[in-house]
Amino acid sequence: VQVVESGGGLAQPGESLRLSCAASVSDFNVWAMGWYRQTPGKQRELVAKTILSDDTAQYADSVKGRFTISRDNAKNTVHLQMNKLKTEDTAAYFCKVEGNWGDLQHYYWGQGTQVTVSS
Repeated sequence: VQVVESGGGLAQPGESLRLSCAASVSDFNVWAMGWYRQTPGKQRELVAKTILSDDTAQYADSVKGRFTISRDNAKNTVHLQMNKLKTEDTAAYFCKVEGNWGDLQHYYWGQGTQVTVSS
């Protein structure tokens, strides 16, 4: 399974960025895709996650109302629209793909993409 992220970069406070994640999955049955972020010295934290089967989404409190996760199930692609960015959104953002190989649950991470919010 390959997980490829794109987007990110530099933005000023209040601006928007869009992240995309595409997973090449072969026989891996994907049931969830999400975005996590990490800053130096801190644990990786959930930003937003979507369950593909029932169209539910989960957001960190800090991004509710500003970030939106969307997906294209047919392409195993998920996007994160980030609006009204704040300096505290600065982090490395990672895509996580969760699923099953038969009865075996597993997950894969992308390589990460940097988001920097600064004036």
